[in-house]
Amino acid sequence: MILCLLPASDYDPTESAVVWHALTSAGIPVRFATPEGRPAHADVQLVQSGFKLLNPVLMTRKQDLALYTAMTRDAAFLAPQSYAEVKPEEFDGLLVPGGHATGMRSLLESEHAQAITLHFFQSNKPVAAVCHGVLLLARTRNPATGKSVLHGRKTTALTALNMELPAWAITAPWLGNYYRTYSQTVESEVKAALASPDDFDRGPLLTIRDTEKNHRHGFTVRDGNYLSARWPGDCHRFAKQFVALVQKNQPKKSVA
Repeated sequence: MILCLLPASDYDPTESAVVWHALTSAGIPVRFATPEGRPAHADVQLVQSGFKLLNPVLMTRKQDLALYTAMTRDAAFLAPQSYAEVKPEEFDGLLVPGGHATGMRSLLESEHAQAITLHFFQSNKPVAAVCHGVLLLARTRNPATGKSVLHGRKTTALTALNMELPAWAITAPWLGNYYRTYSQTVESEVKAALASPDDFDRGPLLTIRDTEKNHRHGFTVRDGNYLSARWPGDCHRFAKQFVALVQKNQPKKSVA
């Protein structure tokens, strides 16, 4: 059973629902946790409002939006635990989707969410994080070392020069800092938590979305039981690889 951590609101529908769909289709149950134990809905801009002429570039794809709609009707989604109620030892893996609107801060700045994350790294259980979700990991400290759980690991996340900053620049005239969750970019904060800046992999400069049937353009970084991706355009590949990672780590059934 996989735990999916969601903020109070404003997460990315693709980064959550595509992975949820892949896991549940493979027979792997997914449970949800939110700050107060209330159902959390995704960023309205990505789900409904859109980006005018930029919709083909920035808006959630119809097929991925359909998966998000299905996820929001799932019984587990409608009855999440609060972060404080979560017993991480009951779960086999952790999923941390991203998102850039301000509601994400309720996840990224949560000490409860960081404590949950620490358990999965200390137990060497599968962890998958994408986009801003990687910030939660970067901020989670190992009390034995005082360093991030990502220190000494390879990772990717939302990149600055070809993703976060251009998206902010082209939408700022009417959306302001909507694409800037923090003044510091995701890439720069994640890099600062690593043993070396070289442990951050930006992936290809040209960003093309993958699809359910074609994962060729998706980009991920795997380091042991930790899997990371950059943005919604990586998520079909990301989802398939996380399913495989979870299945690989499942206890083998004894033969009678």
